[in-house]
Amino acid sequence: MPGTAATKVRKARVAVRQAPETHAGTPAAEAPARRPGRPSGAARGPQQRDRLLDAALALFARQGIVDTTLGEIAREAGFTPAMMHYYFKTRDQLLDVLIDERFAPLRAGLGVPFQENPDDPVAAITQLAQRLVQVAVAHPWFPSLWVREVISDGGLLRQRMHERFGNAHQKASLSAIERWQKEGRLNAGLEPALVFVTLLGLTILPLATSKLWRNDPARRDIGSEEIARHVVALLVQGIGPKKAD
Repeated sequence: MPGTAATKVRKARVAVRQAPETHAGTPAAEAPARRPGRPSGAARGPQQRDRLLDAALALFARQGIVDTTLGEIAREAGFTPAMMHYYFKTRDQLLDVLIDERFAPLRAGLGVPFQENPDDPVAAITQLAQRLVQVAVAHPWFPSLWVREVISDGGLLRQRMHERFGNAHQKASLSAIERWQKEGRLNAGLEPALVFVTLLGLTILPLATSKLWRNDPARRDIGSEEIARHVVALLVQGIGPKKAD
């Protein structure tokens, strides 16, 4: 019937006008469906992933790895659990990515002073102490996380890093210290295995607890520069009075 045909045509035209269009001008129905939790823009993908990594580091430093769930990390970053699951299926996978992308570069950087000063142990150890402070300032999560998960008994991060990297780096550093002692370049009374523990205690521990000093008149003005200067003075000059030039 003519009237019926005309009605169908009008309805079809209205449907076309009301159909939402994509930026390319094609009907939205033709665009591929997006999976739940998938990032809405490829350009934002790396930024979203980095936000999740940053949130994980902040929570791990605040409450420990074992006590942090993927859902908490998603909420800390301002995302849904589905978004978290899109990037990281398990906490172990997330931890492996953090080790590869965040800790491995820092670990490599801390070895630079020994590489650049093979015959000057004082310079190497002094620069290492300064670099530890610099790393802690650049990455606020580093001191607390290191104390909680690396130098504490049962730290999960220490276990995973040992599984990944072994102890070849540590053995090489201890060998260099022992060689310097035999050559008379370094105090023979030092215990090689305690040198790095001592450096961490002098640098990371004060930085990890610096928030507790805010109401302490004697220490509230102490910052990273003061800590670095104190450590270098203690390492190079000891506790005795400074000798005249």
